[in-house]
Amino acid sequence: QVQLVESGGGLVQAGGSLIISCAASGRTFTASAMGWFRQAPGKERECVAAIVWSGGNTYYADSVKGRFTISRDHAKNTVFLQMNSLKPEDTALYYCAARGVLRLGALENSQTYDLWGQGTQVTVSS
Repeated sequence: QVQLVESGGGLVQAGGSLIISCAASGRTFTASAMGWFRQAPGKERECVAAIVWSGGNTYYADSVKGRFTISRDHAKNTVFLQMNSLKPEDTALYYCAARGVLRLGALENSQTYDLWGQGTQVTVSS
């Protein structure tokens, strides 16, 4: 079975940058899209960025537009999230998720994602 493994999280000061990655491993990988979601203590999970695997169309939450960039490497079955100008409010557990090929709906809809990673913690100090 395919698995998603996130890496790259850590502690960074406000205004700094960080890149996190999500690698898909296993026998098959046929996702239509991949996304990054985050959840902070006491808050609901939200989609921060997503990308269509083949076409490259993207979605960004308003709170991260202009600061975060999602990208993917087809050869390595890996998706990245480049985070710049980090703010304390960005502190959260960041999850990578994969959406099935036949799934429909908005890219930011978490219920359309079928496979989730374990999460990587991003902490931004003030």
